[in-house]
Amino acid sequence: MVTGAAGFVGFHVSARLLADGEAVVGIDNLNDYYDPMLKQARLDQLTASSHFEFVKADLCDEATIEQIFDRHRPKTIINLAAQAGVRYSLIDPMAYVRTNVLGFTNILERCRQFEVEHLVYASSSSIYGSTARTPFSEHDPANHPVSVYAATKRSDELLAHAYSHLFGLPTTGLRFFTVFGPWGRPDMAYYRFAEAILDDRPINVFGSGDALRDFTYIDDIVESVVRVARMPAAPNPQWDVNDPDPGSSQWPWRVFNVGHGFQATVSRLIDVLEESIGRPAKRTYTAEQPGDVPVTHADVQDLIRYTGYTPQVDLEAGLAHFVRWLRAYRQ
Repeated sequence: MVTGAAGFVGFHVSARLLADGEAVVGIDNLNDYYDPMLKQARLDQLTASSHFEFVKADLCDEATIEQIFDRHRPKTIINLAAQAGVRYSLIDPMAYVRTNVLGFTNILERCRQFEVEHLVYASSSSIYGSTARTPFSEHDPANHPVSVYAATKRSDELLAHAYSHLFGLPTTGLRFFTVFGPWGRPDMAYYRFAEAILDDRPINVFGSGDALRDFTYIDDIVESVVRVARMPAAPNPQWDVNDPDPGSSQWPWRVFNVGHGFQATVSRLIDVLEESIGRPAKRTYTAEQPGDVPVTHADVQDLIRYTGYTPQVDLEAGLAHFVRWLRAYRQ
């Protein structure tokens, strides 16, 4: 079962599972946070498979979610439904609490009720806040988020830990770093910048353009998600109550960074888009946005050791793939 199946990551994960011969139940509420036509276009790709069943539902609807679990009895849940975006959390924080906390708790309850074998869920690199310690490691504390979005994602990790402890539910949180690629979210900077360049419109760069991001291509995200989903979390036998490891537990709970491991500035992102599109950008600079962090950088060694997979796609190749897709999609 994949929640958020019509979303960016959920669509790609569902498509990969179908290609692997899995039967997939996809859940999504198809909200209008960004263009629902894009979500429907993704969904149309998935429903072409006879092994995919779509259910339109909201995670906060307890009765409906329970009925879906009761009907399908899924063994593995990949929870990718969320209210995304740091900046929108300044405008409507309750949307984040409803979906990311209440909705996620509803999923946890159904996993307990129906004895799910593994819950994998999307966390975020945002949970690290504005720490100066880089690269970000799962073994460092992450208790100072600087946005409501980040706080809700950190809450998910803590709620999952409680369920792993109380009910023995294996849970794995994946802290996604900046994900990009075809079928992406139009509110993301790389997507907005690309459309503006194609339309010969100016782009707004928050701050100086020197913010560093760990840009991670969607195929690397998907490979990591699928491999982790097939490896249920287990207790860490070396976990020490006197020196607790923030990244693991004495119960079946884990968190992993899912990133590329290398950084680029926002200015470099725009440079590469200019090269891929073949047209210069018209850049305008505005004040930094509250809740944004200056740096993200993933330490992915734990994930590599656990899954045996090393991220493959760099920024230049990934953006070239994205631009080709975007040109075709816009037509």
